[in-house]
Amino acid sequence: MFNNKPRTVQFLRFCAVGSGNTAVDFATFYLLTLGGAPALFAQVLSYSAGVANSYWLNRKWTFRVARKANALEVAKFILVNGVSLLISSGLLFILRDMSHLDLWLSKLAATGGGMVVNFMGSRLWVFIEDQNTRSELS
Repeated sequence: MFNNKPRTVQFLRFCAVGSGNTAVDFATFYLLTLGGAPALFAQVLSYSAGVANSYWLNRKWTFRVARKANALEVAKFILVNGVSLLISSGLLFILRDMSHLDLWLSKLAATGGGMVVNFMGSRLWVFIEDQNTRSELS
């Protein structure tokens, strides 16, 4: 991936958008767990806090989709984010509750796992223009 400049720039933009969303995610997670919310409940709410912003910024800036947004694209985006949420929540549960790893190390690792799934799903399925664009990006 890193020998392809446009794809590298796209990934770096995705990471920049993700960094902002992650800041919202971690702040929300921190406040919820500080207030006594269970970690998995806090994970779902904190992850959801950045999804709408993520859609708009990634669509316009990261993947530069020219066509109008439509219900199918939004549904795909929600599905990819749902799968990412399930993976990150599963990782959080395994690392924190089963392996007894520190809460913040568990959260960091879970976030990284979800990010990889989210980027690949967004790039290869949600924000793809058409079949010709798909072959150019592969």
